[in-house]
Amino acid sequence: MYLVPLFIRMKITCTTILFFAICFTGIAQIKTKPQPTRTIFAYGGSFTKPFMRYVITLTKKENPKICFLATATGDNANTILAWYSACEDLPMRPYVQKSFIDSYTTPKTFEENLLSMDAIIVSGGNTLNMMAIWKAQGVDTILRKAYNKGIVLSGGSAGSLCWFQGGTTDSRPKDLSIVKCLGFIQTSHCPHYHSELLRKPLYFDNILKGRLSPGYAIDDLAGIVFENEKFVRSVAIDDKSHAYYVSVINGAIDEKLLPVAEIIK
Repeated sequence: MYLVPLFIRMKITCTTILFFAICFTGIAQIKTKPQPTRTIFAYGGSFTKPFMRYVITLTKKENPKICFLATATGDNANTILAWYSACEDLPMRPYVQKSFIDSYTTPKTFEENLLSMDAIIVSGGNTLNMMAIWKAQGVDTILRKAYNKGIVLSGGSAGSLCWFQGGTTDSRPKDLSIVKCLGFIQTSHCPHYHSELLRKPLYFDNILKGRLSPGYAIDDLAGIVFENEKFVRSVAIDDKSHAYYVSVINGAIDEKLLPVAEIIK
């Protein structure tokens, strides 16, 4: 008379154990699921084929979708044409996301378009205007989502400065001025390090006086790669171009050369 209740109890116990085992396995799989690598490739000057080829390799995909974000140029038609021309013989699918748009004739939102890409390249131009437009349109928030999703973020000049806390820009008339940016990388940044004569001494002065945090300076034909907010490597198109880390040690500027890991073609 005790066999049936015992059997039922055993069945319930086994079922319960199996249920919790499945639950714990699922939780473990969620916890151990690898997170996307957050990647930023910043270069000092304009986009070139070697830089674009390097962005393609960073996506780790065949024929990746790469979007050009030309907000800093005011969606300049010549800049966009140059982008498409540069992409013609590369193993990628080129797109452009305009910021100055007619919403009635645009089939996708900024978020739908940008988050469908494998990489986003930001043009040079007026950094200050670009940051204001991005904030007004919510593009700054979308770029953060893209970054966390593992979409490669890249660009030169304004397109490199935007990923850092800030730096100096020629966005205002007459003098270089400080601009605050997205802060994905929590340092300052200086593009055009040796090609524009005022950039280096002003960068030194701003860091020395605490107006800018220590940070990375890049020549026009050099670039740096960050993964998960950590500096990974420096690359260059020739052996005369470099990247540097500029800080203050014992009250004086310290300029540390970042050895070039690869000459890209």
